[in-house]
Amino acid sequence: MQVIIIEDEKPSARRLQRMLSSLDINAEVMLHSVEESIDWFQNNAHPDLIFLDIQLSDGLSFEIFENIDIQSAVIFTTAYDEYALQAFKLNSIDYLLKPIDEDDLKKAVSKFKERLPKQQAVTLDFNDIKNLLVNPIEREYKKRFSVKVGQHLKLINIEDIECVYSQNKGTYVFTSEGRNYLLDTTLENLENELEPDTFFRINRKFFVNINAIKDMISYTNSRLQIKLNNYNEQDVIVARERVKDFKEWLE
Repeated sequence: MQVIIIEDEKPSARRLQRMLSSLDINAEVMLHSVEESIDWFQNNAHPDLIFLDIQLSDGLSFEIFENIDIQSAVIFTTAYDEYALQAFKLNSIDYLLKPIDEDDLKKAVSKFKERLPKQQAVTLDFNDIKNLLVNPIEREYKKRFSVKVGQHLKLINIEDIECVYSQNKGTYVFTSEGRNYLLDTTLENLENELEPDTFFRINRKFFVNINAIKDMISYTNSRLQIKLNNYNEQDVIVARERVKDFKEWLE
């Protein structure tokens, strides 16, 4: 069974790939834009199943189907509201609301496998989808955090955060005023809560804010060292396997 993922947020795509791998499904191909997807479908055999995000970096994903006669089943992965999602279910296998839940993923895959013996080409009524997406709901990301300081709660605006990091089993934000605050969450949860154009997870322990980067220096083993405006408590290093994606993110 050939499965591909079309998702513009690369951390989300990799997370879904890992979740599918745990179900013994190998999704080797990951596409990130409408243009890239159209080119791929024009030059490759269509897969059995597509995990498809609605809003890609260069447009809405139904544009792919306007250009290509897709012969694949589709499971939507999206952050849109319940009403729009119900419409997508009419002719697709299922939808998964981000962040994707493991049980929901298992059920969606099972539903697809149950339909395999009588699987027909999946066609979607994109005129109906267009009508629903005239005023699409934008993905909501974190705008601020509330943190406990003694007996008080303090609000920290997202633009005031230079980096988010884990240390001693805790998750902290470092602000532009040079202070650390403990958060009641994990870096894994923040992958779907931080705006991806602003924050990038450079390694297992760090997210950095693009607006707080003041310098980037070549480092050992093909890595990069990041210098932030105020944070200097420990080295901030882009992991070797993340350097390529990091450079793409900067652009």
